[in-house]
Amino acid sequence: MSRTNYTRKLAFSLHSWLGLISGVFLLLLGLSGSALVFFKEIDHKVNQDLLHVKPIGKIISLDSIYRTIGDSHPNLAGIAWLNPDAGTDEAYEFRLYQNDGKISTYDLGMISMNPYSGKILREGNLRDINTGLMQWIVQFHWSFQLGLPGLLLATIFGLTMLLSTVTGLVIYRKFVWKVLLFKVKFKWNNWRTISSSLHRIVGVWALLFNLIIFFTGFWMNKFSMDMQYWKKQTVVSPATTMPLQSLDTMMASAKEKLPELNVKNVYWPTQPGKNFRIRGSIKGEPTIFENGNSVSVDPVTGKIIAIDLIAEKDFWEKLEATFFSLHVGNFGGLPVKILYVIIGLLPGLLSITGALLWWRRAKH
Repeated sequence: MSRTNYTRKLAFSLHSWLGLISGVFLLLLGLSGSALVFFKEIDHKVNQDLLHVKPIGKIISLDSIYRTIGDSHPNLAGIAWLNPDAGTDEAYEFRLYQNDGKISTYDLGMISMNPYSGKILREGNLRDINTGLMQWIVQFHWSFQLGLPGLLLATIFGLTMLLSTVTGLVIYRKFVWKVLLFKVKFKWNNWRTISSSLHRIVGVWALLFNLIIFFTGFWMNKFSMDMQYWKKQTVVSPATTMPLQSLDTMMASAKEKLPELNVKNVYWPTQPGKNFRIRGSIKGEPTIFENGNSVSVDPVTGKIIAIDLIAEKDFWEKLEATFFSLHVGNFGGLPVKILYVIIGLLPGLLSITGALLWWRRAKH
């Protein structure tokens, strides 16, 4: 057997087994990921009556909001304000980072609050469906609702599908340009030729997208392979510690230091050693760097301790700053989102057609 034939046979074997092992999970990740492309739009549409608030009076202080959250959640690892750019009629959305000391649960929580009255509109853990289906899907997509082991599993599948994509390229390398130039005809003869044509054509057209999605997903979650991180998750979060400095003062100071920043995310520290931080984009920069700029404030002294600008980062740091946007498709408006929904379903289609091809081969 020639080296070329041996390589192709090995690639085919790897491609088949990797697809079979991760096929069902890949289908689930594709379906949930496509739904999350329009996460905010769907969540707000379904919960319109709940998340639409009347702008009556003045917005309450951040310190008041912090106390409201802290009183009901006395053991928080951190708080992220997800929509500091919310409209005047929108509820404030917060992600709660918690730790119950069990690796079987990934303790993400959420709160939606009326910024004028301080009333909590909804709250709960993302593993509970009562927070809303879209919130539940967020954690499912991240960890299959299986806690830290599920997160590790999703990370490993990112690697296996990267390898599956590469082996698929080896197998169909002679068809790549033909498919891209529409020189490969689709065969409708029977279910065997249909599944084969779909697998080949869809696989080629989704090649670059799959490489991007699988690699960025793996890279952002690679911390799940760190044993020190696992050890930290077995320790219950200590009691919430209120920053010495006012959140409102730190917010104002950070904005004053970088007034051109369009703030998209704010991190509120709840434990010693953590800093207050605002993140966002600067007008004129590509939207793919949505959270590439930040200002950090020491919650003890109130002093600015770091200003990170995407323009001052090296090539790799700039590239890494695009990974989240590339993974979720939030950088090009509605056309890109629609494209991500469609292409995001293709890996699941590949897993189905791949299983059919394997079954056909196994029968013979």
